Formats: sequence, structure tokens, C-alpha cells
Amino acid sequence: MTDEHDWWRHGVLYQIYPRSYADSDGDGHGDLQGIRDRLDHLEWLGIDGIWLSPTFPSPNDDWGYDVADYRGVHPDFGTLEGLDGLIADARGRGIAVLLDLVPNHTSDVHPWFVEARGGRDAAHRDSYVWADPAPGGGPPNNWISAFGGDAWTFDEASGQWYLHNFLPSQPDLNWWKEEVRAEFDAILRFWLDRGVAGFRIDVAHSMIKDRELRDDPVAGPDDHPEVVARGIKQVYSMNRPEGHEVIKRWRAVSDAHHPPGVLVGETYVLELEQLLPFYGAGEDELHLAFNFLFVHAELAAAPMREIVEGMEAALPPAAWPVWTGSNHDAGRLATRWAAGDERKARIALMMLLGLRGTAFLYAGDEIALPDGEVPEERERDPVARRTGDRSQGRDGCRTPMPWTGAPGAGFTAGGVEPWLPIGDAAGRNVADQREDPRSVLHLVRDLIALRRAEPDLHAGSYTSLPAPEGAWVWRRGERHVVALNLTDAPVTVEGVTGTVAISAGRDRDGTAVDGELELGGWDGVVVGG
Repeated sequence: MTDEHDWWRHGVLYQIYPRSYADSDGDGHGDLQGIRDRLDHLEWLGIDGIWLSPTFPSPNDDWGYDVADYRGVHPDFGTLEGLDGLIADARGRGIAVLLDLVPNHTSDVHPWFVEARGGRDAAHRDSYVWADPAPGGGPPNNWISAFGGDAWTFDEASGQWYLHNFLPSQPDLNWWKEEVRAEFDAILRFWLDRGVAGFRIDVAHSMIKDRELRDDPVAGPDDHPEVVARGIKQVYSMNRPEGHEVIKRWRAVSDAHHPPGVLVGETYVLELEQLLPFYGAGEDELHLAFNFLFVHAELAAAPMREIVEGMEAALPPAAWPVWTGSNHDAGRLATRWAAGDERKARIALMMLLGLRGTAFLYAGDEIALPDGEVPEERERDPVARRTGDRSQGRDGCRTPMPWTGAPGAGFTAGGVEPWLPIGDAAGRNVADQREDPRSVLHLVRDLIALRRAEPDLHAGSYTSLPAPEGAWVWRRGERHVVALNLTDAPVTVEGVTGTVAISAGRDRDGTAVDGELELGGWDGVVVGG
């Protein structure tokens, strides 16, 4: 991490799902001390910052995304002092720590909601979204939960419905209420004062709801396939333009702190025109807004290039893109993009680390870890249980990190069964790949090191270059070219000269290119001029 306030522009960040990273006390659950114990790996890899999925106290109905206390630490993970220690240890290695902030909703055991259920005049009642029944006694409108079913639950005691865009145990906060806004201002300051470098903001597009609680319109055939499958366009239940007021307020809080914090948004929108406003004028809203058009795109040159070049053309001058291929919801890129083919995973990683913008890796990406197999009796994710559709379950991308091929995979030394199955640690783990200089792990490390060393690659412009069908070629800055073949058939790229700095299979490192570059199927190179 540099001392510059915009270190995140040049850096590579890394998401950790704490429960699955490293278990220091043998209870089968990862914890903060386990992360501290593995900081050497992150420093060796060249990571500049880590984003921790929620570490707050929670009943774990949605595994931390149902927060009961925004200023504490879940006892499964450790203590507040332990988190302070992790932040300090990471900073000593040049690694920043970002927390996962969940502002759309709380847990139903959060003290505010416990009080709010006391009646229509209860304390904090209007800090949540309540509504009278529709004529006939049903839910107030047609809004649906992201986890299946209605987005409303009836409260018998008061005769009103409360809103939950996720689980019934995750009641939505009322962001029209100044009390809510002031409380989260204070939460941000609390953590920034403790040394947190910033926040990943959960469902940053969802906080404000339509004041009139109007029905969402029916999806049309020209909408994104995911919207069509949902059946409605969520233009009143979320994605409200007034939400940008909250983000601008947080940016002011962040910018006023020394050093300023970085704000990264989970901006789950599926149209470029909806994503761009989260950057504001480039310096007054989010620093980084995740691009889910890219995450859900096919690993193919044409659609990905179109998305990247659309962002490049439309971003405000001061704004900065962010690219990722994996997370705790969407799945791991080695499965979703690469379908278990290591060649494809290597190309995906070269792409992420070669584009202009901040790259986010998810723990395990550095070894091309696939989603794990989780038998039905071991499932923990509420989505599959609530919808009855196991294909929607997210447990597979949350299985423990395999550090070694030994029993327990270096994740846990305890005799208890890990909270989720570990998978084939003998077939793919950190220790074995660290011993192999041609492994995916070394490819990722060397790409990060090259990116850090070369201003072209961490700060240079993006310029698309001519490429054969199925290939994607671009220039970074003045002297570097990234050339990727995202097909099975070999291709020839014209007009590239220089020396191969890194090749996907490592067999061409250091070789000269003189105007004609041959790429095999799922092959790629970074060439320096």
C-alpha cells in the first residue's frame, strides 16, 4: 500500500470470507486470528488491501449480513481488540483493511428493531419501513424479496407489515429518517477512527425506497434476463435516485477523515446507465462501484470488451473502474467463468490484473480454486432453503481455503468438522502451488508484482487494439500490451512488438515479439515495449 490517499487506484484488493479463511482455535470456523496468522501469505502475494465480509455480531441467519451490533465483533471471530490487532498487523505489512458495511437492513434482534416491534408508537418504529395492509388485507404492494417470496411480513401485534428486501429476519431500515443517517455517519467515524481504511457497502443501490411504496412495474422482454426472470423491475423497491444523497453524505464523512477512507459499493445494477451515477462527478460519491454486468458476462472477448469499453467511454474523468470475477455471492471464477479449466482461469486472472482499474480477487482465486461441493445435509445458505432451489445456494463459493493437502487443509487443526466441507485440498492448495513456479499462484503473484512495478499497468490508459475474432488485445499506457485468446482455436495477432513479460503458461516469458504474435487456445501474454 502506498502512502497516497488514492492507493486503492494502483492496488490489488482481496476479499476474505472470515469464517472460511483460517481457523486458529480448532472450532471449525475461521476467525480474525487465523487471518492474522496468514498475513504473510497476503504480503508475499502482493496484496494492498483486504475486504472482510461482515465481522459484526449476528445471529447468522444470513451469515453476518444480518447485523445485531455495528460496533462490535462476532465472538466466533474474536474480539474488538483482536480486530484492532489485525488492522495494526496488516498496516505493518502495507495492507489496508476494509470492513463490510450492511446499511440496507439490520437483524431483527438489533436493539432498534426489538424496540420498534413494541407498537406503532414505539421507539425506533419509524427507523424501519412499516405500512398498513392493502385493501383486502394483503401486503402493501407487489415488492418481492431477493431471497424469494413477498418482501413484507405481517406483524400481528400492530396490524402492520414491515419491509424486508431479503429475509424476514432482515428488516429494512427507513433511510428517509435522519436518525438512521446520523447513526451510520457515527458508525463510519467509529471504524475510521480505529484504523479501518474504508468500507465495502452491501447493496449500495437498495437503501432508499419509494416514499409512496408504489408497485414495481412488470418486466418487459427487452429487460436484462435476470430482470425478466424476476418478473418485475425494481425501480421503487430499490434503485432510487435519492439514494445518491446518502452516498454523497458518506463521501463527505470519509473525505473529512485523515487519512480518508475508501468507499466501495456493491452496486448490483444490470445497466451501464444505472451504474455510472454511483460515481457522481467522479469525486463526490463512491470511489469504486462493482460492475456486475462484467461479473455475469460470458468469459468471451466480444461481450467483455464491450462492457469495459463502455465504462472507459462513459466514466467521469476523475473516476476509476473496478473489476472482479468472484465473490461470496456470485461464485468463484474458476467455476463460473472457467468451468474447471485451468487455462481459462489463468486468462481470466490475466484479464483482471491487466485492465485499467482496481482489481479485486476473492480468497482462492490465486490458486484457481473452484466452488466446493456441498451435500444437501451440510448446506448453510438460507437462499436455497427458502426458495427450494439448490442451484441458488451460495455455500459452494464459501467453502474453506485449502492451505495444504493435509487433513484439515491447514484451515483447521481441530478435530471438529469445518462449518462447510473443505473439498479436494490435496488436488489444489496454496502450499503445493507455492513450490511450483509455473503454478497459478506464481502467475498471480508475478502479475501483481509486474503491475506494481510498471506505471503503465497500474495507472496507464486503456486503448483497444485490433484483434482476430475471439481474441482481446489492448495497450496499457505507452509501452505495454495485453493480448488474450479467449477461444480454443489458435490466433495470430498483428502489430505487437517487444518482449513477453509474462505468459499464461509461463513458457514464453522473456521471448521476443516482432510484429506477429501467435497465441494458442486460451493463451495470453503481457508484452513490454
